[in-house]
Amino acid sequence: MEDKYGDKYMVSIDKQKVGDGYPVFIVFEAGATHDSLESAKELVRNSVEAGADGVKFQVLNPDRLVPDRSQPFAYEILVNPETGESKQVTEPLYDILKRRYLNFDQWRELKEFCDDLGIIFFSTATFEEEVDFLKDIGVDTLKICSGDINHLPFIRYCAETGMSIQLDTGTSTIGEVEKAYEEVLRAGNNRIIIHNCPSGYPARLESINLKVIPTLKQLFLCPIAFSDHTPGWEMDIAAIALGANMVEKTITLDRTCQGPEHIFSLEPEDMKKFVKSIRDIEIALGSSRRVLSEDERRISWNTRRSIVLKKDVKKGDVVEKNTLDYTRPGTGIEPCMTDIILEKKFTKELSKGSKLTWGDFK
Repeated sequence: MEDKYGDKYMVSIDKQKVGDGYPVFIVFEAGATHDSLESAKELVRNSVEAGADGVKFQVLNPDRLVPDRSQPFAYEILVNPETGESKQVTEPLYDILKRRYLNFDQWRELKEFCDDLGIIFFSTATFEEEVDFLKDIGVDTLKICSGDINHLPFIRYCAETGMSIQLDTGTSTIGEVEKAYEEVLRAGNNRIIIHNCPSGYPARLESINLKVIPTLKQLFLCPIAFSDHTPGWEMDIAAIALGANMVEKTITLDRTCQGPEHIFSLEPEDMKKFVKSIRDIEIALGSSRRVLSEDERRISWNTRRSIVLKKDVKKGDVVEKNTLDYTRPGTGIEPCMTDIILEKKFTKELSKGSKLTWGDFK
């Protein structure tokens, strides 16, 4: 961790700081929903227009990762966006991954495209040569997928590159996350971000477990992220309110496309709303200290009361309760000071309705 904000640590990604006291780092996940270099670029364009900080992809080799090309994978696809009707389909996992495959030359072109548009590109990787390639093209942060949380040799290899390491938790236990975290530290790398990532496509409400975010923040000295696998963005807002420093949301060009993650992804028209909602909630969350703005002070004066005279008084008269009334605005002596001024003597003649000042009695 490169810096402190209070008692919490932060990590820099391409000079952008992630952690307590800094804006939420907004990532759009496009790795599971593109099917070509051009569709990947279109998702990047939409991410930039929406105001995201980063866009994430998945550099992988399905031929090596899934040698059994018949291994089945079942998931839901959206049939009718108006009614929410869906259906379950099953297809080989290899076919799903093959659709999103790009070669190294295409990934290099996509990284340069992101650089030109000013958005941070990063990715997951599954083998050492992919890690080396990402390091070579200037990627500053690498995500370890939840399925590799116990692949400690691979995690150590990734950590030794010096890239920031994002650990996806998925179905892992706290103990498994701790082992992965410590493996990164043993490699001399303290640039760690831990994701609370619920399992499922889409995730079941019971699996989201947002309350673990404060727990993770207490257990690990690093920023905590939330990877969302649900429709809409209510869970992201809740995660930020609970302290998440980064949110990752899957995007698509069309929610009815075939693939495991399209059904709960954001389409372009909702991506801007997503970013605006997060920036609005950041402002609304404010500070742990109650500090009034000038506008709030003016509102306060208009709605509070001042001590005024209920009747005419003469010099030397004693301040009594039946002498006083309380009216708006609150620009005079506050009602809470009543007991302090009782039994004091007026220093001048005053008429009914006069707003009292400290010079009016002794």
